[in-house]
Amino acid sequence: MSLKMSRQEREAFLADVHVAVISIPREGRGPLTAPIWYSYEPAGEVVVGMGRDSLKGQLINEGTMISLCAQDESPPYKYVTVEGPVTSITDTNNDLDTRTMAIRYLGKELGDHYADQSSDADGIQVRIKPEVWLTVDYGKL
Repeated sequence: MSLKMSRQEREAFLADVHVAVISIPREGRGPLTAPIWYSYEPAGEVVVGMGRDSLKGQLINEGTMISLCAQDESPPYKYVTVEGPVTSITDTNNDLDTRTMAIRYLGKELGDHYADQSSDADGIQVRIKPEVWLTVDYGKL
């Protein structure tokens, strides 16, 4: 019996709201690994935001290979990991990008408050193209 998710299952899972863990390679050290908010639409790219001057922002360039893992911590456990290159890095639009992501994770009221208090003048939005998928769904046991 395979615990592997189908394409439809993995894309639906990744499209749900999870705090993901992103891994970004570093020269001469282990990868930088950190929790991150993200968005994903099936058959699309994973989108994450970060500060341009943050350690994450300093390590990322177009073409950088990134890993991102989203998991369900409640039994039966499941996860989806994607690996792929950064396809674009653009400036963050606070009203569009930050507000949309904050509402996704915090709900309308808290998300609007977060976006109103946030200053993403130095923020970037990073797109990652999933090329390799690793999945497990222990609910299939």
